[in-house]
Amino acid sequence: MTAQPSESRTGSTAPSGVESRIDTSRPHPARVYDWLLGGKDNYPVDQAVAEKLPPESRLNAMRNRAFMRRAAAWLAGRGVDQYLDIGTGIPTAPNLHQIVQDIVPSARIAYVDNDPIVLRHAEALLVSSPEGATDYIEADVREPEVILDHARTFLDFGRPLALSMIALMHFISDAEDPYRLTRTLVDALPSGSYLVFSHGTTDEHPHLVRSVTSTYRKGEIPLRMRTRAEVEPFFQGLELVSPGLVTATHWFKETPAPEPEPSGFHVGVARVP
Repeated sequence: MTAQPSESRTGSTAPSGVESRIDTSRPHPARVYDWLLGGKDNYPVDQAVAEKLPPESRLNAMRNRAFMRRAAAWLAGRGVDQYLDIGTGIPTAPNLHQIVQDIVPSARIAYVDNDPIVLRHAEALLVSSPEGATDYIEADVREPEVILDHARTFLDFGRPLALSMIALMHFISDAEDPYRLTRTLVDALPSGSYLVFSHGTTDEHPHLVRSVTSTYRKGEIPLRMRTRAEVEPFFQGLELVSPGLVTATHWFKETPAPEPEPSGFHVGVARVP
């Protein structure tokens, strides 16, 4: 998909024809995730998939979202004021820009997703603070160069920024080379930047492997859960910050530690040397 530039740097404006491009005949990962988080921007086909997932899936989605909030707040607290969020999904408050702009009001956030329904909500829900700015790029992570070309018109790649890839790469098959796609994006980041990353896993829920994968497969949504050892290469060449590569409920910094419950996501924040 090609990038669709917004009409406003303080709030992306959905172009005409978005509604006609929303496919309600097939489920979409972003809309399934929206249902798991308690959202209402999904359709019967998405609900049909989500409702067949084990109850633990809903808890894991919430634990993953909580990790994103903690990581974003920590980075903003360190002065990071530029963010490239790929795989944005349906806006769910607080959104990334709300978290970081509460700490750094002048922060700039570029959101990226390939689902037209996200674009439909961008104007209303992804509006920046007056001091900062948000942008929306309609593109697919499988085309990293398209994302980077647009992002460079909005973010300053001459100084550090944070690349956020939350709950995204488990929808990329081995044949599509998720490590290469991630590396292409990371290699474009200047020194001092950060990668914020989470990836679905059944390491702590081995009994759910069959039911989760078969449910997504029946919905024609590709899903490739990966073990901790398979997630480690996404951070190759980067400096993982403490506590390293852990499950979602074990990642925390200055904020109070969450309950160390089992999690369906491996997560980490790493610095570009």
